[in-house]
Amino acid sequence: MTGAAAGGGGGSGSTRRAAVGKAGGRSRSAQPRAAGGGGGGSGGGSEEEEQRDGGSLFLVNKSGFPMDGQTWERMWGHVERVHPDGGAVAAAIRSAARLARPSVPPVPNYKLSMSIPEWLQAIQTYMKMLQYNHTGTQFFEIRKTRPLSGCPWSFVFLLPGQFSSELKNCLRLLMETAKEMTRESLPIKCLEAVILGIYLTNGQPSVERFPISFKTHFSGNYFHHVVLGIYCNGRYGSLGMSRRSDLMDKPLTYRTLSDLIFEFEDSYKKYLHSVKKVKIGLYVPHEPHSFQPIEWKQLVLNVSKMMRTEVRKELEKFARDMRMKILKPSSAHSPMKERSRGKSLSPRRRQASPQRRACRRDKSVGLLVSSALFPPLLAGLRWWTRKETWLRSMR
Repeated sequence: MTGAAAGGGGGSGSTRRAAVGKAGGRSRSAQPRAAGGGGGGSGGGSEEEEQRDGGSLFLVNKSGFPMDGQTWERMWGHVERVHPDGGAVAAAIRSAARLARPSVPPVPNYKLSMSIPEWLQAIQTYMKMLQYNHTGTQFFEIRKTRPLSGCPWSFVFLLPGQFSSELKNCLRLLMETAKEMTRESLPIKCLEAVILGIYLTNGQPSVERFPISFKTHFSGNYFHHVVLGIYCNGRYGSLGMSRRSDLMDKPLTYRTLSDLIFEFEDSYKKYLHSVKKVKIGLYVPHEPHSFQPIEWKQLVLNVSKMMRTEVRKELEKFARDMRMKILKPSSAHSPMKERSRGKSLSPRRRQASPQRRACRRDKSVGLLVSSALFPPLLAGLRWWTRKETWLRSMR
């Protein structure tokens, strides 16, 4: 849960584990850094970093691992400002001659003898072993508009000089970020837990995943939280991370989506939070190479202005449509639609020629590999194509 919605402070254990990524230190990740570094500390950060949730700054590490010096110092400065003991805790940790070696929990592996509830419990146990991040700085940058995996087919038409910057953005896809979480084994927040949950459940086609977001109000401030909704065998549940144990994972026992949402709403009431809005996304595809982004808010309910009967009716209608697979993303970022822009192909013709699309896709993959490994070769291919066109015109 972002902000201070569920209370609790930064413990020394979480802070010690963050010290693994100190600038200049070794990292288990080979993930390239995003352009732009880690953002400014005071007034120089991006719009995402400057936003406040529950009256607290929401800081994000954009420099990758190991952290750059600016992000590292900004994180410790925030800890000194918000921790009850101020700079004493930070100074004691940073000046310690030897710190305890952080634990690296093993990534759970699915076994055929496991039932789906047991597998989901193993995933949630792994997230809890990573611990919740109390440092005030999100270690992994999650942009909701990024695609799940795969690379855009438009890379085929890029010039060699343009490819390096596009490839850097491609490598920071959501599933690549989830792999980085398993390599670094650092504490995570709610949004990171959603991406990690999607990554770990990708091999289970019978498990449908969808994001559930909450906007709550407490003591004059607004707070935001997100969990990963689960639907399997006619039952609903959730995976996630929060400061409060009853605001993250829920067992796969709820018969309807509305029962799950009302359970979260009742849990919020224990902490005097009033739920203002609930946002439900679409099912996340299981395709390992899907370039489709996550649909985070297909249904938005202003529950504070609705009766429970109205909320239940809307949720059950939405859940039924999702189960029937008739809902489409409101912002379709299909690579096929991008490639056919400007052409007059009808939907019927596209559906009638799946084999032709597969052949073109295979050719595009070959060109994509060539452009990644041999940019001069791609330029040479373009030159030979132009020459062949000129020779034909002279005949």
